[in-house]
Amino acid sequence: MCVNYLPEGVDLWLEAEIGTVGSGPTPSWDKADIDVIDAGGQPASVIKGGSVYDHEMSFAFIRGGHIDAAVLGTLQVDQEGNIANWTIPGKMVPGMGGAMDLCAGVKKIIVATDHCEKSGKSKILKKCTLPLTGVHCVTDIVTERCYFEVTKDGLVLRELAEGYSVEDILACTEADVIVPDEIGVMS
Repeated sequence: MCVNYLPEGVDLWLEAEIGTVGSGPTPSWDKADIDVIDAGGQPASVIKGGSVYDHEMSFAFIRGGHIDAAVLGTLQVDQEGNIANWTIPGKMVPGMGGAMDLCAGVKKIIVATDHCEKSGKSKILKKCTLPLTGVHCVTDIVTERCYFEVTKDGLVLRELAEGYSVEDILACTEADVIVPDEIGVMS
């Protein structure tokens, strides 16, 4: 999905866990090649010069440390860079998938998530309470409200989305937040 948000002219090669390098924008179903789908069964595409390979090769790239960055969704993330994104106790889930491999084998883990649960409770915590997927691996957290950098000292508020103030972010974030003198605007 990230590829759909890249600005025109950005030269970035994306690897998809399903087995492509050079992943392209998501086509509509009427323009899709039914033989090219993502891990969720949605239409996918491959850019000119891209490659398709088996699932084992994809995990060899991931586990071998050959992927520079991964973007993951989450149920919870904490101020120490821990992520819990695969299970809720008492709920039936299909399993962890490749997230733990990404957390262990990728250099930069970016969490892209809603800032709060549907109930309004923060997903950005002092300490995760759900079973962890990865420990001390998250480097960045991006929500619809702000961008945090995860540092050894904790979460640093780097950018705010339009319409949100520092006070808004502090009020809806359970984690401790370091507020620098200068904060950018998300674009």
